[in-house]
Amino acid sequence: MMKRVFKIDKITTLIMVLIIALSSCTSDLDITPKDDQDLLGEEFFANETSYKELIAGVYANLSLTGIDGPGDSNIDGLDAGTSQFGRVLLYLQTLSADQMIWSYENDPGTREIQRNIWNADDPIILGMFGRSHVTIAFANNFLRETSAAKLDERNVSAATRADIIGYRAEARLLRAMSYYYMMDLFGQANFSTENNAINEQPEVYNRAQLFDFIEQELIDIESDLAEPMVVEHGRASKGVAWMILAKIYLNAEVYTGQSKYTECIDYCNKIINGGYTLANNYLHNFMADNNTNSAANEIIFPLISDGTFTQNYGPTTVMINGSVGSIESNGAALGVGAGGWGGALRIRKQLALLFEESIFNGDTRNTIISNERGIDITDISDRDQGYILEKYSNATSTGSFGVDQTFVDTDFPLFRLADVYLMYAEAHLRGGAGATEANVTAYINSLRSRANNPQNNLTMSNITLDFILDERSRELHWEAHRRQDLVRFGLFTGGAYNWVWKGNGTNGIALPNHFNLYPVPSASLASNPNLTQNPGY
Repeated sequence: MMKRVFKIDKITTLIMVLIIALSSCTSDLDITPKDDQDLLGEEFFANETSYKELIAGVYANLSLTGIDGPGDSNIDGLDAGTSQFGRVLLYLQTLSADQMIWSYENDPGTREIQRNIWNADDPIILGMFGRSHVTIAFANNFLRETSAAKLDERNVSAATRADIIGYRAEARLLRAMSYYYMMDLFGQANFSTENNAINEQPEVYNRAQLFDFIEQELIDIESDLAEPMVVEHGRASKGVAWMILAKIYLNAEVYTGQSKYTECIDYCNKIINGGYTLANNYLHNFMADNNTNSAANEIIFPLISDGTFTQNYGPTTVMINGSVGSIESNGAALGVGAGGWGGALRIRKQLALLFEESIFNGDTRNTIISNERGIDITDISDRDQGYILEKYSNATSTGSFGVDQTFVDTDFPLFRLADVYLMYAEAHLRGGAGATEANVTAYINSLRSRANNPQNNLTMSNITLDFILDERSRELHWEAHRRQDLVRFGLFTGGAYNWVWKGNGTNGIALPNHFNLYPVPSASLASNPNLTQNPGY
């Protein structure tokens, strides 16, 4: 199955172009553009299609890690598994919380992340910090190459200049998205734009500064982005900008100490009115043809995965191969090798308990397999303990499978409409203006109805903040949201809510508050004296 996506067939080539244009210092993960005239060369821009190819390369950094296949990494000192954007995001937002367990704790960094005992030398944390800054560097490089002066020098046609307006907005959006994740996970970032000198030591923005930049940047570029639902698959539209804005507003109290729930509702309304619709079947969102089945109308922005053109050890390859149980050998049904990765992933007890009531037995969001397994995981290395999950698959909605039995065709749904419905309800419950109770109940009940849950006629008396937190886990588990949700609800640190292996305790123990942020990697601190370590590390 070939995906029809934004220049997917040229992404590897464009990564190569960008690697030529950008080099990584071996000791510090600074991604420093070299002299583009020497390395890109004006011959690259002789064909005006190069500008679309170059912006495709910025997108590619979200899926690929290098130019020599899925095991290659263009960040010195990190392998592909600890530097692929979606995978490290999944680890930091999901593996660190109450939904997932990784069996093979000899994989660098995973033990520390899932037991909440990480430090500034963890390679997964370093991978997220580095990969995000690579996207920022690539976007800055694109913006430098498309300045008015450069386009004038090259006598670029009016038609291509018109297209470049949109490409530049997309580059700024991808840069803003990277800063969003840096703000959420680290509370600071090396900050640079295309206006900074290439080899200039970057200043550091704190959370408040990043918030202001992201907010203004996304507002400024909105008119230059394409309308939702009309762009090529995998390409950002206004809907993605609105989604990031809704996210930062929902979490604004965490980021800035000031609530912005009304603004969150405003942008949720924009997305809801933007033409997106729920997939007919919940599981369509997590299948190999989620770019063409009914999920294509629900997914606002995917991370591309393709068994032919974008092979990577990203989140869907990891979760589908990892969901094959050590007892079940259920890989054939998931579209990968029968044995998969031999029970690499299981679920923590707390996620299983959210589906335990009888009303969730037929809920299509409940893909938990228990068999003869026990619900408890007292020994992480024992792959026969704990339930497994079949949410993601390399099968299609029409009964076929992806083209490769290891590297899946399933795109990772980074943002989708169901999340917007839940954000809308939560922002209303937290005091935001502009929502109606009729819409809150309609949106929540539509998720229940889509999942074939018999309790699909809920009223506002049923929809509390505690309900929303649980429903977000039922709807969005393993989608890289959980840590952020628990931080927002004040439950990630402290002892008010413990889950198995939280804080390295079998039944969970309290975490100190500084664990609400990850540490700045030691290597990054060494490379930029403007960075400071987060308190507590």
